[in-house]
Amino acid sequence: MRAWGLSLPLLLQSFCRWSFDGQTPGFVRGVGRNSRISPPQWRMAGYAAGPTEVPAKLDEALVWVDCEMTGLGGGGGPGDDTLLEVAVIITDGHLNVVAEGPDLVVHHPDEVLNGMNDWCKKQFGWDSASKRAEPGNLAEQVQKSTISLAEADGMLYEFLSRHVKQGKGVLAGNTVHMDKRFLDKFCPRFTGHMHYRLVDVSTIKELSRRWFPAEFDAAPRKRGSHRALDDIRESLQELQYYKEAVFKRADRPE
Repeated sequence: MRAWGLSLPLLLQSFCRWSFDGQTPGFVRGVGRNSRISPPQWRMAGYAAGPTEVPAKLDEALVWVDCEMTGLGGGGGPGDDTLLEVAVIITDGHLNVVAEGPDLVVHHPDEVLNGMNDWCKKQFGWDSASKRAEPGNLAEQVQKSTISLAEADGMLYEFLSRHVKQGKGVLAGNTVHMDKRFLDKFCPRFTGHMHYRLVDVSTIKELSRRWFPAEFDAAPRKRGSHRALDDIRESLQELQYYKEAVFKRADRPE
């Protein structure tokens, strides 16, 4: 497909440079732990500061998501637990990154942080005795954030709807059904824009361990930082590996 003498890939590439290179008030530079402007400035810049449409929305998108929570909930749902951080990357059906989206840390009062389970307190840097966050950890970023759950839902939805057609994006990640439970409750606009199906890398990993043990043993190992964007990138790397190592075409040489 060509328009104005340019191929569609070049148009998409030009759009991505224009929206996300930091020269315009787009959302990548205004959210998450790597943001270059503070949350108040982010609000002043305006969420919909970029173009309202992309040249072509994806039909076969994979919407990679990872969440960090106060715990794993109970009874098949979040229970009393809640979202602390959520990040998104969109790829096409061949696992090529199309857009790296918001990496959002959500604000909660100290009572919520103190109610985390022991594993989360240790991992995210919360001292129960002093009820203080350790510097440089997720708990401290939660305290400093000014983004609410409702605002996070809006930011995620706005990003997704720019790139993916309604009902076409498939949620992807590792054990992503757990993330979906929390997102369905706290970010319903975001998940409501997607298809109901999931791509769970952990399923492919478990089947490969049983059916292709040699390929499983050679798979890249996760570092386990338990930060949302890092975890997404590692999950994507895993599936890229399994795509080449396990999903082999009969006419393709070993």
